Amino acid sequence: MKELLLDANVLVRFLVQDEPKLCLAATALFAKAEQQELVLHLDALVVAEAVYVLNGYYNQRRSDVVSALLAIVQNAGIQTAERELVIDALRRFGAINVDFADAWLAARSARLSLPLASFDRDFDKFTDIQRFEPGD
Repeated sequence: MKELLLDANVLVRFLVQDEPKLCLAATALFAKAEQQELVLHLDALVVAEAVYVLNGYYNQRRSDVVSALLAIVQNAGIQTAERELVIDALRRFGAINVDFADAWLAARSARLSLPLASFDRDFDKFTDIQRFEPGD
């Protein structure tokens, strides 16, 4: 079976459907993955880039970005690196007003049961992690 590593530009084209030729090609690729004719490998860094582009450049609502990306990540034809961590980070991003990188680090901190060294008080919004402020 053919396997491909997925770039954020293909993922974004599929989700926003704004450039007909590129969107048609992206949609066809995702259809093949959904029909399990090929496997798309999705990296967590690509998810982060897609969140940034969709939420920032396209001004899509957090809830819409999270819903769309969760559907992609949970698609059987798409293999997502660190899938459960990506899902946790997306849910945190949707629930708490932080950027995706902070949601990712909070998810990692919770998963590893390790305090997070940071000066950023936004991490205090997460009740299931402990922030360690250097200098304390």
